[in-house]
Amino acid sequence: MALETIQIQEKLNQIFGENVSNYNQEKDIFSFEVTADTITSVILFLKNDPELRFHFLTDLCGVHYPDNEVNRQFVVVYHLHNWYENKRIKIKAFISGENPQINTISNIFLSSNWMERETFDFYGIDFIGHPQLKRILNMDEMISFPMRKEFPMEDSGRTDKDDRFFGRTTDNY
Repeated sequence: MALETIQIQEKLNQIFGENVSNYNQEKDIFSFEVTADTITSVILFLKNDPELRFHFLTDLCGVHYPDNEVNRQFVVVYHLHNWYENKRIKIKAFISGENPQINTISNIFLSSNWMERETFDFYGIDFIGHPQLKRILNMDEMISFPMRKEFPMEDSGRTDKDDRFFGRTTDNY
């Protein structure tokens, strides 16, 4: 029997109650929100439940919403896949903009190690319990996080480029 989204929702409501909310079907992906403090429990449940079997972490990333209220300024998004039923889900965990941190899932999905490091590197989200949380793509000396909205789009001190070649001026040349 095919795994239906209503089964997923009912199981999550039964186990986690109000900690899981905002269920939504977006094309072929079922999505919902989870409180940040229960993310590891929810993901472990989705992976280990014999009917749900979400054994594959497709992606993990961060998003910055600076205009949201303080406790919802960052979101960590998890994409899981059940290969048996070819079912995909998206889990969102909103976290505070003042102290963006959430528990690691690298002990549940080893593949999240790199994804969490990348999210830390670009957004400054601290994954509590991560075995080696440090920059992975940017320089270690960097003090900012380039995917945050307050990060400037371009370096005003660059002298090695000419904006005319990128269509950024109205001057004819």
